[in-house]
Parts: sequence; structure tokens; C-alpha cells
Amino acid sequence: MDPAPFQTEIADAPPPERVVWAHADDGTRLRLALWPAGPRGMVAIFPGRTEMIEKYGRVVTDLAQRGYGAAVIDWRGQGLSDRLPDKPLLGDVPDFADFQRDVATFRQMLDTHAAGAPRFALAHSMGGCIALRALINGFPARAVAFSAPMWGLPLTGALRRAFAAMRAALGMTRLDIREIPGAGIEFRLWENPFDNNDLTSDRTTYEWMQKQVQTCPELRLGAPSLRWLMAALAETTALGKLPAPALAAYCGLGTRERIVSGDAIQARMSAWPQGRLDMFDGALHELLMEQPKTRTDFLNQTCALFDTAPR
Repeated sequence: MDPAPFQTEIADAPPPERVVWAHADDGTRLRLALWPAGPRGMVAIFPGRTEMIEKYGRVVTDLAQRGYGAAVIDWRGQGLSDRLPDKPLLGDVPDFADFQRDVATFRQMLDTHAAGAPRFALAHSMGGCIALRALINGFPARAVAFSAPMWGLPLTGALRRAFAAMRAALGMTRLDIREIPGAGIEFRLWENPFDNNDLTSDRTTYEWMQKQVQTCPELRLGAPSLRWLMAALAETTALGKLPAPALAAYCGLGTRERIVSGDAIQARMSAWPQGRLDMFDGALHELLMEQPKTRTDFLNQTCALFDTAPR
């Protein structure tokens, strides 16, 4: 694994112990970062769509204060990991099974550099979808916390139009490698005004998130492709038919959630034998980037679960 860059100036976190390039088994180059394991263990962070390692700098710092180390990955197609060379701003994957290749690479780094530390998982949005599949497949974690996991998509507005166009595009060569119809400025964080955002109700944090991708344009990602949408719908449908993995789980969801399906989250958590769902009044999609009280409460509950998990 060769050294990879990390933008300390935009991360609000100490430099990682290691930041490396690694290759998935299909040759895709991925960027991974690892901070030292803490006395309570190591948290594998599964980011959401469009996100990158630096965005979790403040979360890593908070986890360290609670006794946990952390590792974060740039999924294929985002951050500094390999993207579509001719459409670098397009969020694209042909099949969510490809993300499990990334998980295998992530696990290899954890097994190599944090083998002795108790391991936990923290997953947001699309990362919640990837993490659920990984846990079902045997990814080792003693407990897991989810922030607004993508276990279903509300097919309204732009997504409903995209779904109709997606079905019409089936069988047409490469027609699905284009952004979803109706994608607007809300998919361009770097220029989307705060009052038009569905991510967080905290203006200061939103401006910090914007500054990250304004300062480092190479970290930007725009709207998803039609085939990303098809793959996401296929994967969430398939996961909905599977039982929960046998470990304790905590999930947080904002009462103003508009990006993922709240109904799918409530259905999954109500059937999770060791699961608990908390609703956060007034919160939007990103609980870890929300108002300080929401953010702190979510992290406190997450670490309380990790603290009491079997060692």
C-alpha cells in the first residue's frame, strides 16, 4: 500500500497514522485512512454518497476523545478513489456488489494495522446500505451504528422522474451512464445555498462542508447516474428481504429526513432483535453534521452501545 494524500487543512483532525492507496480485486484504486486504535477499540466508518475521508475529520476527533480510533474509506467513484475518467463528477456504479470489493480492501487494512482492537462500524446513508450487506456477509464488528441509512429511497420529485426514465433507458447502450433527469443545484454542494439544502439544519457546519469542496475541487461529486439509481434500488430491495445480522445496532433518523426512506428504516429497525431507533426532532439527513446537541446526542448513544458491546 503506497502513501496517499490527506488534506489536513480542511479536515479539522490530526493527520491519520496512515493514508494509503490500495487496490480492490478488480484493480480499482482506493484511498483509505487510519487513525490509531484507542483503548476502547477501532471504528470502521462507512461514508455516504459524495463523501470523502476529510469530511469525517471532526467525527474522528470526537471518537478519539471517547476512546476510539477510526478508519475511513473513499468508496470507488468518490473522494480521491478512482472515478469515471470522462465524467469525474458523476456518481456512478453499475452494481452495488462492487462496493463489497471495496469493503474487502478496507477489511484487509483493518486486519493488518488494527488486528488486536475491538472493531465497531459506524455508517451513514449509502454507507448504511453497504455496511448492512457487509455485516450480513460476515464483516467483523461487535456492534454497529447507523445514521439515516439508505435502506430505501423515496421515489418523489427528481427520483420519481429518474425512475421512469430509467425504465425507458433499459437496453439502450450507455444511456444509463448519465445523471438522473431533473438533477439540479441541490446535487452540487459547493454552490447550493443553505436554504435549499436537505443535509443539515446547522448553517455553520453546512458552510464548513461547502468550504471543503470549494477549497479542494477534486473532492467534489455531483448527481448520481441512472445506473447508480438502478443499482441502489436493486440492492435495497434485496436487502429488505434478508434478516438482520446477529449483533447490536443503534440507528438515528431525523424527523425532517427527505433523502432516504424513513419507512424502510423503521421497518428494518422494528424487526432487528438487538436494534434501537431514535428519532431526532428537527434534524435533516446528516446527524453527524447537524446541530451540536443532535450531533452530540447521536455520538453519545453510539459510543454507549459500543462501550457495552461484548469484548
